Amino acid sequence: MKENVLNNKQQKTALFCACLAGFAFSANYTNHAPLKEWLMNSFDSPEFPFTKAMFGFLTTAIFLTHALMQIPGGHFADKYGPKKMLCIALAVVCIGNFGISFSESYNQLLFWKFFVGFGTGVSFVSGARYIYQSMPTEKLFIYQGYYGASVLLGSGFVIFAVPQIARSYENWTPAFISTSAVALLTLITVLFFAPKPFAKEHPHSSLSVMLSNGQLYLLGLVQMASFGLVIVIGSWITEMLKENFTFGNKLLIPFIASLVLLLGIFTRPWGGKLVTQIGVRKLLVISLLLNTLGCFILAFINDNLIINIFAIILLGIGCGLPYAGLFNRAALLFPGRAGAAMGLVNMLGIVFILVAAPLVGKITDFTGSFSSAFLSLGIFALAICFVSLKINNEHK
Repeated sequence: MKENVLNNKQQKTALFCACLAGFAFSANYTNHAPLKEWLMNSFDSPEFPFTKAMFGFLTTAIFLTHALMQIPGGHFADKYGPKKMLCIALAVVCIGNFGISFSESYNQLLFWKFFVGFGTGVSFVSGARYIYQSMPTEKLFIYQGYYGASVLLGSGFVIFAVPQIARSYENWTPAFISTSAVALLTLITVLFFAPKPFAKEHPHSSLSVMLSNGQLYLLGLVQMASFGLVIVIGSWITEMLKENFTFGNKLLIPFIASLVLLLGIFTRPWGGKLVTQIGVRKLLVISLLLNTLGCFILAFINDNLIINIFAIILLGIGCGLPYAGLFNRAALLFPGRAGAAMGLVNMLGIVFILVAAPLVGKITDFTGSFSSAFLSLGIFALAICFVSLKINNEHK
């Protein structure tokens, strides 16, 4: 039976709107990361010192609510439609960034990061569900890869762009206003231009059956060691490079640091193509071995810039390749609850971010360097590599 889908022009418009939304909400994952010195100088005091662990909790705050909204957000997108939920979620992101812009204490920063996570969480699963509902089956892997690429583009681009905005105005407030404005413009675009997809009819499946499916949890573990890993590293890589290397050009370190995320622009769509050729399991094993090697290099060779850049490239490739396979596999396991299934996988990945982001700061504060932290991340990626061998080796 022929699928009831959007025409080619509508599909391209839908893909553009989804990717624009991916860029807009994901900018909030890391928009605070390159502003560490600005924020610490603003809020640090002898009575209430601003530690690296506290800074790590800013990442934890956004991803806590981001994680909590994965399954509910996916359920709402399944029930009420992904376009409607995406618009509501982008409004939350916009409001939250204005709140951050005018924060006057660390507690206010933490609260607004927590608030923004509600919007980014629903945005992510709604966008993924929108792609799944808008595209014909033969285009799902590659188009889901493009959507995933836009998410890394947003979170990687701000690592480079946000400090330039702050430096231009000699203030960190305009940097957060800019990410709020991007969310607002995206909301308007999606509201008025994103085509409404046809509903895909699928057999009903219960939420309890979905939540007890072992394959979804295995996919979630890989999400921990790919997306979760790259966000944690993206939150700290700028600081690590600044501590280990000195450059006259202030743009060079943010550019190098952003590669760990920006490479996903190419590797996520590439992974969507590869998974149909070599199968899910082989792709995941290769990716996780690259992540392991990248982390180990950063742990043991931290005084050679060229080798560090090579390690960052390995991580950019290894963390990007699994994306399309993971989320399309989750959706195809439970097509009637595609949003909730993808939300479960992503929620499990975010659990890693919640724990690891402040833990990296704590380990670094305790040891005085990032070596032990990156060694721990590498061991984790290697362990998940072995676990991934239990994932069914099909692309559909």
